[in-house]
Amino acid sequence: MGKEGTSTDNRTSRNNEKSSVITTMDHGNREVKSSVFTAYFGESKNAAALYDAIAGTSGTRPEDIRYETLEGVLFMARKNDLSFLANETVLVISEHQSTINENMPLRNLVYYGRTIERLINPRDLYRERRIKIPTPEFYVFYNGAKDYPLEKEIRLSDSFMISRESYMMDLTTKVININKGKGHSILANCQPMKEYSDFMEYIRQFMKTENRNREKAITLAIRKCREEGIMTEFLNRHSSEVENMLFTQWNWDDALEVVKEEAIEIAKEELRDTVKAEVKEEVKEEVKEEVRAEVKEEIETARKETESAKKEADDARKRAEDALAELKRIKEQYGIS
Repeated sequence: MGKEGTSTDNRTSRNNEKSSVITTMDHGNREVKSSVFTAYFGESKNAAALYDAIAGTSGTRPEDIRYETLEGVLFMARKNDLSFLANETVLVISEHQSTINENMPLRNLVYYGRTIERLINPRDLYRERRIKIPTPEFYVFYNGAKDYPLEKEIRLSDSFMISRESYMMDLTTKVININKGKGHSILANCQPMKEYSDFMEYIRQFMKTENRNREKAITLAIRKCREEGIMTEFLNRHSSEVENMLFTQWNWDDALEVVKEEAIEIAKEELRDTVKAEVKEEVKEEVKEEVRAEVKEEIETARKETESAKKEADDARKRAEDALAELKRIKEQYGIS
């Protein structure tokens, strides 16, 4: 290796040493927990086509792809992530999602850091001359049922506690909607992605027509794809694996949904108790105010009645005094003793 270049010395031996944490996707060697997405694009020819589509290039060969996908980086039960080097210069870190996670830039930051640890020799960090590293690109391919823009960029800086005009570090993840109805250009420029999108769309359609019978929907979708020449080679080789992957994927989604629903219910119960206590206190305060107002009114009424009675007594006393004075005057006038 030259004095300034990618740090590739002893990379092969390091990769062999770390093979226990690398998911080898190519040549049919797939993790049981892999998703259909990672298995399908874990074939070099499909990854090469995907890279040409997102990079706007052509002519990338399967042998130009080298996988760097990590195993268990984010402790996920199933794998939707795919990482590969294209032409030893661009590091593509991608993930397929049916629901959007706004923390993808943060997850990609962790993923990228651990990938770079594998790509460079730690000793090279102490060199005076600059180390060249592959240019990273981060993608999420979305095909969920909820409506989502054709493309959207999610930035790490969106999560920063302090908002500024510029940052010393940021990371952008591009979300690409690969749903067939959206018609993203990647579907026209990448045949494997188009076929993958078609396959997922057929499953979704058959889920509707077959009363959400997943097993039947998957079987019918695989049969239709074979009839139409969609992902044929892949499905012929791995049809049973694909069925297992999809069942695992949806069972996992169901499990997450159940956990989410349970969490919502628990949160509602806890919140309900809290709200009850708050409302009780509010009602107490309202009742206090009402009682206070009533007591004030009663006191004011009693005060007015007391003042009125006192005034009447004063008036009666005054009249009595006047009457006595008049009687005395009359007696004196007529000499009555």
